Amino acid sequence: MSRIRQAFENHKAFIPFITVGDPDVATTEQVVREAVRNGADLIELGIPFSDPTAEGPVIQGGNERALRGGITTELVFELVESLRRDIDVPFVFMTYCNVVFSYGSARFMERCQKTGVDGLILPDLPFEEKDEFAKDCDKYGVDLISLIAPTSGERIAMIAKEAKGFIYLVSSLGVTGVRSRITTDLKSIVAVIRENTDIPVAIGFGISTPEQAKEMASLSDGAIVGSAIVKLLEKYGQDAPEAVGDYVAKMKAAVMDH
Repeated sequence: MSRIRQAFENHKAFIPFITVGDPDVATTEQVVREAVRNGADLIELGIPFSDPTAEGPVIQGGNERALRGGITTELVFELVESLRRDIDVPFVFMTYCNVVFSYGSARFMERCQKTGVDGLILPDLPFEEKDEFAKDCDKYGVDLISLIAPTSGERIAMIAKEAKGFIYLVSSLGVTGVRSRITTDLKSIVAVIRENTDIPVAIGFGISTPEQAKEMASLSDGAIVGSAIVKLLEKYGQDAPEAVGDYVAKMKAAVMDH
């Protein structure tokens, strides 16, 4: 069984998103360790990009701080190598096509395989053009994770049928960011996905409170949280690991208590 599948096995998953290098790589390493220690089932690692089109101002800020601090794709891989010495939860990269393209797609996926990265999310990759990266992903055993949005409509079934790893269901229209209410009819979208695949579905975008995490976990197989964690990094900087650990513990408890 793949590490990603294991993360969802017999329980709801809590998935934190962490921008690598915000404010520096040493802090990222401690944040990941605290998140895992406090129950994170899968870690989404953001490789910073100068024009992150899917992100709201909070995660954009995290990208900018990391880039100012000198983060590179190479340093991200080195961090994963260091974490993999003693951490076994799945790691999924979230980044943009340009980052992979400029590194070299085959070289990038081979490095993912060698360092122990289980999946890749590219929010700016249209479903119709995914083959450009999917061939290399398949060759090196990296799950290219599909996003399904409320606007996917007729394409939901098609995307679900071909999905790998888990499906990232985008809760709301627009960019990432904390939302006070999530009003999308997610239940019907999940129903269409379930008719077409048995791989897990996790909901992200806009989730920040334990109540929201609990609600999203009741509709799906897990909850993904990004902006709320990046806000803690912005607020506490190098002192963020403990705050993130406490937050992850609360969110994980909420997800389990659906």
